Amino acid sequence: MPCLPRRRAAGGWQPALPHLIDIPVRTIGLTGNIAAGKSAVADRLRAHGLTVIDADALAREIVAPGTPALEAIVARWGARVRRADGTLDRAVLRSIVFADPTERAALEAIMHPAIERLRSERVAEAAARGETLVILDIPLLFEAGLTASVDQILLVDAPVDVRRERLVRDRGLSAAEADAMIAAQWPVEEKRARTDWIIENAGSLEALAHQVDALIPSLRAIGTA
Repeated sequence: MPCLPRRRAAGGWQPALPHLIDIPVRTIGLTGNIAAGKSAVADRLRAHGLTVIDADALAREIVAPGTPALEAIVARWGARVRRADGTLDRAVLRSIVFADPTERAALEAIMHPAIERLRSERVAEAAARGETLVILDIPLLFEAGLTASVDQILLVDAPVDVRRERLVRDRGLSAAEADAMIAAQWPVEEKRARTDWIIENAGSLEALAHQVDALIPSLRAIGTA
């Protein structure tokens, strides 16, 4: 099924994040329901020469040894979250914060501002290179309340049963674990209603690539609008 342009639903939008307001670059928020194929779409966009800023990569960068974010995490949860080599022990931290919403909120209060600062720096760097369009790959764009920080939204989606099968087959999860991960995200109907472009990914990687390729002229046009 081809990529579908959608009109963003009225109301309920947050004010734009101030650090991106004065940067002369149009931004598209790339997001996707878990196991929908967002990473494959991001790779295809890069192959077309578009700049893609990956939120997961930023999250890893801001907790490198010696960074303020890592030191804040260690100060909050102790030396148990730091490995002997000085890197963050993600498994230990995950076991702490996923079990307690209060702890998770504390981690987000450390991580999110640092990620946003670094993202804005990367967007500014793209602007300095003369680029007019940047793709912001943000898995939890809706859940983190960042929809108003981008000009348009591109959602990658697939039916729940397809995503469940991929999680079980490709990530080795049980069906119950897969369902829990799917349920932890925003309801797909709400995301689709608030999205400008939808890529349907229930088929092959080749079919997915064709959809992305067909969308490229429309995306580039946004950067020149």
